[in-house]
Amino acid sequence: MELGEVLRDRRKAAGRTIASVAVDAGLSVPYIANLENGRGNPTVAALDRLATALGAELEVRIGDSEPPALPSAGTELVSGSDRAGSVVALLAAGSAGSAGSAEAGGAARGRSRAAVRRDLVAALDSLAVLLGRPPSAADLSRFLDLVVLAQSGRGL
Repeated sequence: MELGEVLRDRRKAAGRTIASVAVDAGLSVPYIANLENGRGNPTVAALDRLATALGAELEVRIGDSEPPALPSAGTELVSGSDRAGSVVALLAAGSAGSAGSAEAGGAARGRSRAAVRRDLVAALDSLAVLLGRPPSAADLSRFLDLVVLAQSGRGL
């Protein structure tokens, strides 16, 4: 995922405008808009201020690269499913809308689509361990049904 996408997803998940983030970060609106659109060459200091304004933490790492991990069963299922993308959007929007809710807790606050997608993939990979086999498309469908029901507060 590109830097601009990460910034935009995080900002939108927090229900923030570019202008409000710019004020908190001490940066200009055009500067942030350019970064979100894949333009510009930000400094580490500017990225740190943006991360802080968005309630995140900047991590910079220089090291040996690890070999790319093989795609997980969850990654393959989620990538091949339009419905999974819709549920990810629903959960990201729901976490932004419930940021002030006591029941939502801090974990739901301002989650980006990328973070929600990562958690969905991790849950599906955990399901594979429980099942003793990779989850199927039918398993994904049932799991997404459960997530949507839980998100709506109706439960089972």
